[in-house]
Amino acid sequence: MTSAIDTAALKPQHVGPVAATIGVVFKDERVLLVRRRNEPDAGYWGFPGGKIDRGETIMAAATREIFEETSVTADAVKTFTAVDVLDKDEGGVLRHHFVLIAVLCHWVVGEPVAGDDALEARWWDLDALDDAGLVMSFGVMDVVREGYALLHARQ
Repeated sequence: MTSAIDTAALKPQHVGPVAATIGVVFKDERVLLVRRRNEPDAGYWGFPGGKIDRGETIMAAATREIFEETSVTADAVKTFTAVDVLDKDEGGVLRHHFVLIAVLCHWVVGEPVAGDDALEARWWDLDALDDAGLVMSFGVMDVVREGYALLHARQ
């Protein structure tokens, strides 16, 4: 007697890379950050963002994710860097590989209210961010600095 073998179960799990956006929004001398609700990096501070939907542009994904996670409306201006996120389990096995595409955005309207994938959403003063003692996702401060420099180079 033979039994059917589930060949799909024998294939390696897809681990990426998965394209996603992060929206880097400045208002005055403050930057918009969210505290993540979900893994990877649950509880860490980072930029609002998420996966790019099929058929969606990078810019549209950035503004959609900003609104879903913070209720802030922003205009996407320019992509400016990318960050690899390699999420591994305790044994060092890769679970997910995300490529986060940073999008510089101009604030249009709204004050942050946590929604969707965020535990908290708020503006952080740039001059106090280093000393705030926040647990941040990898590369956040580098992206803040690069985005801020780009913003002021464009003005």
